[in-house]
Amino acid sequence: MKITYNWLKEYVDFPWDWPELVERLTMSGLEIEGVEDLAAQFDGVVVGHVLERQPHPDADRLSVCRVDIGDVIHTIVCGAPNVAAGQKVAVALPGSTLPNGMEIKKAKIRGVESSGMICAEDELGLGDDHAGTMVLDESLTPGTPFAVSAGLDEVM
Repeated sequence: MKITYNWLKEYVDFPWDWPELVERLTMSGLEIEGVEDLAAQFDGVVVGHVLERQPHPDADRLSVCRVDIGDVIHTIVCGAPNVAAGQKVAVALPGSTLPNGMEIKKAKIRGVESSGMICAEDELGLGDDHAGTMVLDESLTPGTPFAVSAGLDEVM
């Protein structure tokens, strides 16, 4: 059976963090097959705030977006038809690897340097939707790790 640490904390009152809980359960004779940090698959993915969206100068179906990720503003080339200024979005930063295995790097796309990727649901492994950008709650703070903002900072 797989359970998350936070789910167990809802039903059982104990003072230990997850590593100590695993140790105590193992020492009491229970078999723990493994521990998985669900947030690790979203390392390098943060909440971004789209400040501006302009048509790409050399591509009909691409946009050039200025995105605030908390400490810096990135220019990101995006192909999603629904991306718009004012949205909060999931941004994969250069150096990150998405759950689908895609490695994110800085790239020049049709002459415009892109410093990351605005993600769709399927690129994050959270569904099958690839029709457009996954729009997040507008109350989220730019730069917040995506896993934290989505409630996926769990250990199973």
